[in-house]
Amino acid sequence: MPRITLTYFDMTGGRGEDCRLALHIANVEFTDYRVDFKDWKKLKPTTPFGAMPVLEVEGMGTLAQSNAILGYIGTKYGLLPEDTFQAAQHHALLNAAEDLRSRVSRTIGIKDKDEQKQAREELAAGYMKDWANNVEKQIQGPFVAGEQISVADLKLYILMNWFKKGIIDHMSVNYFDEYPKLSGLFDAVACHPKVVEWYSKD
Repeated sequence: MPRITLTYFDMTGGRGEDCRLALHIANVEFTDYRVDFKDWKKLKPTTPFGAMPVLEVEGMGTLAQSNAILGYIGTKYGLLPEDTFQAAQHHALLNAAEDLRSRVSRTIGIKDKDEQKQAREELAAGYMKDWANNVEKQIQGPFVAGEQISVADLKLYILMNWFKKGIIDHMSVNYFDEYPKLSGLFDAVACHPKVVEWYSKD
């Protein structure tokens, strides 16, 4: 087996955490290289797109962008459907998750607290409701594809956990509670034996 290294910040969450979980669930041995924030400026120019996570596969090269990494892991290790159309539907959910993350990230740079609060309340009342309703329609339950966990489930889990941890001010930690399939997916991932095992190491 080629040696595999996943490089990301030393944090629980973000775009690298779902990649870590995917490798662990797939029973792939890998080096979990965690970068201190103070070292990022020096490392950044060495990455393909000036961003992390980065996956290095011995003898193959370097792969960047979280969705590309999840797509590779999912295809190679059985965490995406074998049917190409169904797999593409899962890729669409990966992209949808990034769409929401991007919308929220735009509000992080708002310096005025009242303006930021208004922007996030409008986001929660508008775009996020449409987003959640649209994603709900594509979840069979408990996971996206039914009983089989996929990289799309991991992406959605990490994204929802961003809110549930209370990291995003002015957005309720219980926001997704009114969406039964999203809530069920979150709980199913959190209770997955390999996910429990991963976090029991910390």
